[in-house]
Amino acid sequence: MAVSRETRPESRRGADGVVVKRAVCPHDCWDTCSMLVHVKDGRVVRVMGDPDHPVTRGYLCVKTNHYEERVYSPDRVLYPMKRTGPKGSGQFERISWDEALTTIADRFRAIIAQYGAEAILPYSYAGTIGTLQYGSMDRRFFHRLGASQLDRTICSAAGEAAIKSVIGAKMGPDPEDMVHARLIVAWGVNVTSSNPHQWPIIQEARRRGAKLVVIDPYRYKGAREADWHLSPRPGTDAALALGLMHVLVREGWIDRDYVERYTEGFEQLRRKVAEWPPERAAAVTGIPAGDIERLARLWWESRPGVLRVGYGLQRHTNGGSTVRAICMIPALTGHWRDRGGGFLLSNSGSYGLNSFALRRPDLMPSPPPRTINMIELGKALTELTDPPVMALFVYNSNPASVAPNQSKVLAGLSREDLFTVVHEQLFTDTCRWADIVLPATTQFEQTDLMTSYWHLYVQLNEPVIEPLGEAVPNTELFRRLARAMGFTEPCFQDSDEELIRQALSGGSPFLEGITLERLRQERFIKVSRPAAPFAEGGFATPSGKVEFYSQALADLGLDPVVEYTPPAESADGSPELAARYPIALITPAAHHFLNSTFANLPRMREREGAPTIFLNPADAAARNIRSGDWVRVFNDRGSVRLQAQVGDWSQPGVAVSPSIWWSRHMPDGVGINVLTTDRPTDMGGGASFHTNLVQVELCVPPDGQVRDDDPSR
Repeated sequence: MAVSRETRPESRRGADGVVVKRAVCPHDCWDTCSMLVHVKDGRVVRVMGDPDHPVTRGYLCVKTNHYEERVYSPDRVLYPMKRTGPKGSGQFERISWDEALTTIADRFRAIIAQYGAEAILPYSYAGTIGTLQYGSMDRRFFHRLGASQLDRTICSAAGEAAIKSVIGAKMGPDPEDMVHARLIVAWGVNVTSSNPHQWPIIQEARRRGAKLVVIDPYRYKGAREADWHLSPRPGTDAALALGLMHVLVREGWIDRDYVERYTEGFEQLRRKVAEWPPERAAAVTGIPAGDIERLARLWWESRPGVLRVGYGLQRHTNGGSTVRAICMIPALTGHWRDRGGGFLLSNSGSYGLNSFALRRPDLMPSPPPRTINMIELGKALTELTDPPVMALFVYNSNPASVAPNQSKVLAGLSREDLFTVVHEQLFTDTCRWADIVLPATTQFEQTDLMTSYWHLYVQLNEPVIEPLGEAVPNTELFRRLARAMGFTEPCFQDSDEELIRQALSGGSPFLEGITLERLRQERFIKVSRPAAPFAEGGFATPSGKVEFYSQALADLGLDPVVEYTPPAESADGSPELAARYPIALITPAAHHFLNSTFANLPRMREREGAPTIFLNPADAAARNIRSGDWVRVFNDRGSVRLQAQVGDWSQPGVAVSPSIWWSRHMPDGVGINVLTTDRPTDMGGGASFHTNLVQVELCVPPDGQVRDDDPSR
């Protein structure tokens, strides 16, 4: 949808001196919203959703609706600082940019001279998902430096590896086309909190006669409002998918023409699912066999039908197998033929940006430096040798809060011989452990090219205010560091405008006709992509077909079809551990936080209430716990205090703790990730945050007041 500049809000100035400008939300969220920013006298005074954007539709989520509070937070880092007290104390003093850059360059040179460049580790993720600020000049810098490479696995690695093994590309239906669906299955995705602009699309589809089925262990707001909610035990979704496919094959509810033309390995899949009658799947998942039969019939009879899958279900030790199994279902039944139908986990493969030109991996030495999995940061900082990690450079991330196995991460960050630099907008938990803290711009102060891993619009973000203090974007920071290190390659001189042009230069047919000039005029442009991308096959797998059987996975020693393996921490996967820690804890996103982002803002903390654990009434009664009580949640990795809420949020034996609170706002100064494992998933080396057994007991609350009948007295 193109809108002429004459109708653009940024061309209007109100009588009160307010100028309305456009920006794009940069945070790690499906929606990637177009924002209207009201600026007066160089200061943001209001933020709202862009009514012209076909997906944003004039409103923002509760987190970004007051984005100016983040921009002007008292926690903003405005100047370079160096540590003056013990690590973790948060004691710093202001220094100049020259001193900061010289200190970093000198320490890097000394570390390289003694240990080699692999002793330096960059650590970043999606604090911004913008093309430039997420990964461009930073990657060039660390490639040229020869630093250890970071495997950025913490969010979506298992699911992405899984869908690539089945359909070859991170691509699914256009979410705007889901209004045509007759059945929407929201599987492992909290739409109302994590993808709020999907909700009106679902509601419009329902007005047209569609049914909404939610499959999720957590009975969140959207699950309560669905036509049907199924609550499997955490980490058992692959068993449910296998049971569904058993019914579909048994009843002949398959699109034989689609299977014959566009898939490979059906006979192997047929033999596999024959082992999973609904009764077996029911015993594993806790979902009655009759419901599995009913869901299979509903899926077969509903065209178009779409499986809208989230990232939560792949954050288990068996997460890759889970997504593989679910991803096979639409090909089996031919739902890929329909506009708005099929399977959607990610649409990030719908753009075709030139990442090679942006990141320049050719700058790396040969052989390439080692790769370190980001979820194993604690191990890397405390156990890795030859060489040890002697410098950590953090940006776009807050690992002291978000990384799993937090106790080990903090042990590593506390090393006096570890030189840690953090480039940040706000003084996060991680900043407290740094030696040097550098000020970063927010999205309102920087340029970026924005795509989405959900909708299909390329967007341009340009600054709407001047940078606060001495803050600089990632791109400028790494230009300065390149100069400080004496790098003379011309690529380190590229401007942000040149980087955008390089990103758009890959020759992808999806980007045909999209230029920087058009984006400056129109601000958002939809990619040129078929509405039903796999209606006639065309999959990006080695065979060009859906691969029910994957030789590539067989070569890696993985099941070439798909199988259910119990989560490593579960009653079936580890009975002895489950006897000591009988509660499966999942930690989905809090409604008012995005991972740890926004969790420092008083408005958001007040709305979220307190660090909470939702308990099933049976589990609470067995422990003499009532709503409002404070409880200790613990396992072999650590312990936290949370406030209990009792209700029908989940099955017995399953608890939910919305996250992530900053550690400084937790009763004991540690966050929920002291409980989570750094064990990687079965595919992709991803995070297994939700494979997490714990015990829960009453404890003394933060104010020290206890109930009269509290046995912990």
